[in-house]
Amino acid sequence: MNKLKIQDFISIGIYTAIYFLVVTIAMVILRFTIPAFNSVLIPSATALFAGIVYLLVIHRIPRFGAITIMGSVMGLFFLVSGHFPLSFLPNILCAVVADWIQYHTKLSEKARTMFSYTVFSFGLMGPVLPLWFMKNAYIDSLVARGKDAVYIDKVFAPITTTTFYVCTIAVIVCSILGIIIGQKIYNKHFDKAKGKNYGKNIRNV
Repeated sequence: MNKLKIQDFISIGIYTAIYFLVVTIAMVILRFTIPAFNSVLIPSATALFAGIVYLLVIHRIPRFGAITIMGSVMGLFFLVSGHFPLSFLPNILCAVVADWIQYHTKLSEKARTMFSYTVFSFGLMGPVLPLWFMKNAYIDSLVARGKDAVYIDKVFAPITTTTFYVCTIAVIVCSILGIIIGQKIYNKHFDKAKGKNYGKNIRNV
């Protein structure tokens, strides 16, 4: 297996920063357009716009580990930025699984890229999953941070079983669309030779 080199780590850092920027832009757009559902729709909105970033990572750094590092860095950001303590786990787990799908399965290139990106995108569900499945613990963490009842009620206003299924389906659909859009952008604006050699490169991973 080809190991990641220093230049690869630098590139991963750059792409992770760009991915984080996409997350931030998605959050701002949702805050001004659908404020009530802002937090729960961030994963799907990001999946729709970040497909090109994911493709750049797997085309420019076609080695196992790049996806894992990018997802882990995002998870660590959630951990140190005051999110619910377990919010970082989905990012890391989904990134590892996505990495494995991308480089250790025998699916077609198109299928494994779409599948791995979808799994990777679910990592951003980390900060919101506790809203559905660990409500009391989440409320306790908000109280510990000094949040009042009005704020807590606002956070949980969109949290229902229906919104959970809607958000899950939205991540899947937006991930597929995101990769399709990203591929069109990649083919038009980035090195096509990289794309042609991609299949050959990953066989050497």
